[in-house]
Formats: sequence, structure tokens, C-alpha cells
Amino acid sequence: MKMAKVIKIPYSPRPLWRDEIHKALDSHRFSVLVCHRRFGKTVGVVNHVIRQAVRCSKRAPQYAYIAPFFAQAKKIAWEYIKYYTGVIPGVKVNNSECFVELPSSHPGSAGARIYILGADNPDSLRGMYLDGVVLDEYGQMKESMWSEILRPALADREGWAVFVGTPKGQNGFYKKWMEAQGNEGWYAVRYKASETGLFPPKELEDMRRTMSDVEYAQEMECDFSIAAENTLLGGDDIEAACKRSYSEMDVVGSTCVMGVDVARFGGDRSVIAVRRGLVMMEPIVFNSIDTMTLAGAVIKAKERFKPDAIFIDSGAMGAGVIDRIRQLGHSCMDVAFGGKAIDSNKYSNRRAEMYFRLADSIKKGGASLPDVPTLREELANIYYTYDPSGRLKLKSKEDIKALLGRSPDMADAFALTYAESVVRRKDVASPLFNGRVAMSNTDYDFF
Repeated sequence: MKMAKVIKIPYSPRPLWRDEIHKALDSHRFSVLVCHRRFGKTVGVVNHVIRQAVRCSKRAPQYAYIAPFFAQAKKIAWEYIKYYTGVIPGVKVNNSECFVELPSSHPGSAGARIYILGADNPDSLRGMYLDGVVLDEYGQMKESMWSEILRPALADREGWAVFVGTPKGQNGFYKKWMEAQGNEGWYAVRYKASETGLFPPKELEDMRRTMSDVEYAQEMECDFSIAAENTLLGGDDIEAACKRSYSEMDVVGSTCVMGVDVARFGGDRSVIAVRRGLVMMEPIVFNSIDTMTLAGAVIKAKERFKPDAIFIDSGAMGAGVIDRIRQLGHSCMDVAFGGKAIDSNKYSNRRAEMYFRLADSIKKGGASLPDVPTLREELANIYYTYDPSGRLKLKSKEDIKALLGRSPDMADAFALTYAESVVRRKDVASPLFNGRVAMSNTDYDFF
């Protein structure tokens, strides 16, 4: 009998990959690997893809390694794939389209293909079928990539998926990690540098000294609770706020403020947020509501909560809501997210100022949050940077929407409750308060 030729791939897996990870990936359809830096995840998952492609007996199987950006995927994984498959007789390399094709076991049919792709061009992936996919640094991808494109691409051939990365706060990768925890059919594991033994103790200690506490916790100990670099609120901050509770006596006499974020596009939501002192209440959410109906809902909420101030986003459709409320004899304050900040030396615009005041209230002031998963996720994905003048600015709402697959409407509504510092009118003994004149045409005074 003719013996099959043995092809030896020049891959020497680390013991942890050899004895544990590869076996687990082979036996689970969906897997989440949370790995510390220098864990060898790219080499490991690339060889997992090659292993699966070589063994596949289907006609024309297709696999993909996907990174957040195509240039990143090409730089990280393309040379590895060419190197490890280069020993396979008859392998074809397509450098222009970045895929390798293995010899086919089915005459007249293409062999297994392994593609290098980027999540920055999702339309290029539509219509593909896949037998397996690796999503590297999944937290930097739009969540819709998985739900709308990749999951359906795996369906008809019952393909597998591996999500792999290093924590960067509580983003989409964290969400997938938590989802996997509660699913018996998934393989989910976290590899911390202090536990894997890949670094000598002295090397780990040196990294601990030279890296910041945040960097070390995230990069080496795979801590999701630490805020990602330039994240306004960390997961631990949000978790603590959701666990805080105050009695009615704790907030009696506190100002009540409403924030209203008005939907800009058909898929966005309109949200009414209510805050009494330190307590942020359950948001009131509307889908596909017109401006007149929303104005009526705001007035109804006003009658119920009796706020000292109502701040409404004046952008896009907000102006119509504001006009209608005022036509009906009620007062409100219009706020332009892109407008000039009150402290324009520190903040690039009003939106940044409101969000930083919200964050300070949570981190330093002890404010409480309603335990709403959507709100938690939105707040965990607000990133800041600096403009050319050194002022604080936030990642654009469009960028956040692209990352989450939706607009951060709940978070925006609660940020609006911090548009101005509000005091109850009955608590003000003089028309002057902290150097500012009380506004006679409003239900509140601000300073």
C-alpha cells in the first residue's frame, strides 16, 4: 500500500499551545482567547487555521484571518501564512489578493484558501462563505461585523470562529468574553503573564516596574476592569456606580435634572435621562418617535419628575422638539454638543465638558447608575484625546457609533444632565447666585 507523504510544517508550538490550546480549539466550534502580550497568539492562531485547512475534506473550503485593519492584518499575519504553508507541495500564493490556496483533493475543484482580510472594509466580506475564521483584536472591530457578516458566512458550512486579543477596557471583546462564559459550547480562557510561565520572574518584575499600573494590568494580567488608555470611564468605575444605592432621604432636597437626546437618524433612539442629585434613574427610551410625540413625552416626564432643569440636544432634530415644548408654554434649555464649552480653555466643546463632568461625578462624587447593559457599554467606550490647543476632546459620536454599531444615545442623555450646574429656585435667596443672574424665563438657575 502506498503511504501518504508526511508534510512537516516548521512550527514548534509552545507547550501551552501544544498541550492545551490547539486541542481545545479543535474540539470547540467557537472560542475566545484572552492573552497577554508576547503570548504567541498570532503564530498560534495562524497555524490553527493552516491545520484546519489541511485537514478539511470539503470542496473548496475557505478560511480567513481578520484584523481590525487590512494593512495591520497583512503586516502581522501574511508573512507567517506564506512561511508556514510554503513547505506544502503545490501551494499557490496570490500576493495581490493576499490568499494562499492549498492543493485540492477534489479534481476540478479549488483547494482550501486562507485569506488575509481587514475589518475596515466589511463590504468586501459580504457574500463570502467561510469554514473558519480568526478575529484578532476583536475589540477594535464593529460588533456588526460578527452578527451581520461573519456569523451568517459560517452558517451553511457550520464553520468555526476564534476571537483573540488583549483587553482594552470593556469593549466588544469583553462582551464576547462574557457571552462565552455562560455558554457551555464555547471555549473561553484567559492567560495571564503571572500564570503562564512564559516569562522569567525577574523579567516580569522588571516589566511591572517600568510599565504603568494600567498598562501592566491590561497588557500582562488581562484585566478588563481597567480603563483602556484614554477611556473616560473604566469598567471598575461603571461597576461601582451601578452597585451604589441611595435612599429617598439621601436625595431629598437635591436638584432634579432631565437630559433629552433626540434621535438623528432612523436607527437612533431618543432618550430621556433623569438625575436627582447623585442618583441617575432608569432611562426612558423611544424608538422611531417623531418630534411632536417626543415633545409630548418630555412634558409628561416633566410633570412626573418636576425637574429644576431640562437640557435638550439642539442638534439635528432637537430644534423641532425644543420649539414645540416652548410653544406649549414649557421652558427648556437647548444645548449644542459641538458648541463652545463653558470652560473653553480646558475643553474643546460642550460635549467633552459634559462628559468629563459626568465622569467626575461617578469617579469622585459617588454618583449611582442604573444597571442597564446598553448604558454600561456606551459609557465604557467613550474615549478622549487632546486637540492642537491641548484641550480635552472626545472621540466623535460617529466613531463610537461605528464601533458599537449604534449611537451612544443613553450616555449622551445622561451627559446632558451635567450641561450646567443647577440649583433649586426655592433655595436661592437672591437674584444673584455665585456671580450669575437668575434667569427669569426658566424654571431653574445655573452657575
